[in-house]
Amino acid sequence: MELKMGTLLTLEPIYTERVEKFRCRIVEQHNNVIFIDYPVNVLTKKTAFLIDGAQFRVTFSTDSKENYAFTTEVLGRKAGNVQMILLSCPPKEGFIKIQRREYVRIETPVDVAIEFNNQFYQFKAEDISAGGTAILIKSPVGFKEGDLVKAFVVLPFTNGDMSYVETDAIIVRIFERDEIRIASVQFTDTDDVDQQHIVRFCFERQMLFRKKELNEK
Repeated sequence: MELKMGTLLTLEPIYTERVEKFRCRIVEQHNNVIFIDYPVNVLTKKTAFLIDGAQFRVTFSTDSKENYAFTTEVLGRKAGNVQMILLSCPPKEGFIKIQRREYVRIETPVDVAIEFNNQFYQFKAEDISAGGTAILIKSPVGFKEGDLVKAFVVLPFTNGDMSYVETDAIIVRIFERDEIRIASVQFTDTDDVDQQHIVRFCFERQMLFRKKELNEK
């Protein structure tokens, strides 16, 4: 797996309330810097002028149809026959392979509150994705499988920011594993901004896990 000239990149801004996607191609690469043509907003089809220091999540596909992601920062610009933007690029070990499923599920504890019949229950989740979460039930609850609930999720980012997601949800399944009750919760009405926050949170945790693995080798 490697980045090649002409590879199509999709850029999504990190730590912003705006839901945007940009497309661009790699023009050159020198060590840990890639040069891209000016990106185009996927929705408006207009050219975007990225600010130095702005951070993005980059996704791309290889010739073998494998999908990868990494984080990048805008380093500057280069004038010439083709106007280019400079982006930082991690070593190949810093790339995250994206699973071929609708949402990537990350095993990491997050705080989740469930509202049902005007009662609030506090839980610790064992995993989360943009599609739902699995919560650990350690005391009696009023809801059961098939019930419609409100879910509130707290997402702590590494830069100190906190995002609070509120969405309608359904209790899909309640089961036991190793004598612990677990409820599988599916999000049913997450807006685009909240969904993007969860996706970014999962991606950030993936990056942290990857760095930890590399440091332990």
